[in-house]
Amino acid sequence: MSKTPDQQAEALPQLPLPEGITTDYIDCSASCGLTYHVLKAGEPGKPLVLFCHGFPELAFSWRKILPRVAAAGYYCVAMDQRGYGRTKGWPQHQKFADVDLNDYVFTNLVRDLVCLVYGLGYTTVYSIVGHDFGGVSSAMAALMRPDIFKSSIQMSHPHHQPTEPPLGGQGKGEKKIDVQAELAKLDPPRKHYKWYNSSPGAAHDWETAPQGLETFLRGYFHLKSADWGVNTPRPLEKWGAAELAGMPEYYIMKASHTMPEAVAANMAGEDVSKTERWLSQEDLKVYCGEWGRTGFQGALNWYRAQTASTPQSARDMLLFAGRRIEVPCAFISGKQDWGNYQQPGALESYDDPKTVKEGCYRGAKLADGAGHWVQQEQPDAVVREILAFFDTL
Repeated sequence: MSKTPDQQAEALPQLPLPEGITTDYIDCSASCGLTYHVLKAGEPGKPLVLFCHGFPELAFSWRKILPRVAAAGYYCVAMDQRGYGRTKGWPQHQKFADVDLNDYVFTNLVRDLVCLVYGLGYTTVYSIVGHDFGGVSSAMAALMRPDIFKSSIQMSHPHHQPTEPPLGGQGKGEKKIDVQAELAKLDPPRKHYKWYNSSPGAAHDWETAPQGLETFLRGYFHLKSADWGVNTPRPLEKWGAAELAGMPEYYIMKASHTMPEAVAANMAGEDVSKTERWLSQEDLKVYCGEWGRTGFQGALNWYRAQTASTPQSARDMLLFAGRRIEVPCAFISGKQDWGNYQQPGALESYDDPKTVKEGCYRGAKLADGAGHWVQQEQPDAVVREILAFFDTL
């Protein structure tokens, strides 16, 4: 006999949540096949604000934000997205070759969000806020269903235009740079982390880190934060191996390294306690417990479907060729976050009317003292900027 969501929750450790947050399950199995695990703050019936996490995070990553935004008069809901955490309906510990990547293309991920909105008893969302890959979710939701998602915030991952087919049927269009091949020619050879995370062995590497999962994840969070002094990001002039090679090794890896090896090499001599200011040992154990239970393949499927130029993804996004965001939007990030610039020109493209309709973009706000994990490193700044954006709507 299958367990009810309440029974599932009872079988898992209770999350160390701040006052004002409750945990729940939203049954969307009849629509998108998922039973969502969500964290909630605020009063149902108030304007709905959705919060989408990135990799390797969870709804738990919004614990410092939800109660404070809710206190301003909103119903705040953060979900474990498909492939993550305590949300059910996707296969855990699935083999790489057995994954149906159609489950992870943008149209299906936005469909998941639409089903969640209805499952919560709403038909519109006041704003959808997303960090990292969740920023892609928040942008795609606004792009595809502006009638539902009335405003949108991206954090740490700027939006860029969908790919367009060749205009006028002119051959295959402009030839794209094979950045992996170009990176491999460098001395020493390098590789891009998104392609690495899309590879068959990546999940095994993440799950079997020689330094242990807790030390590995502590190092990964540390290296991408403002606590690592090497993080002094700058805009890149173009998409090319020479430019990308200037980024830290958690983005542009040595070709011979796994991600745990890259983290171990760069953490040598670092004071790992620095990040405990914003990611306590108790909080880190939440991530370790969830990833140890689910494995990483479900989450890494986002890289496979969305950044590895798979046929499924390329075909999926052609449906939105020439489409732009036409609802109010903003960008919030850490000043020490390389994610702002990892795709050259993406952040600047918010000012392009082909990407965002005139008058809709409310600007970029970069919080000093924060790297990639801005909503955890500098929650005061994030809450302030979210509410300031809401004041413009």
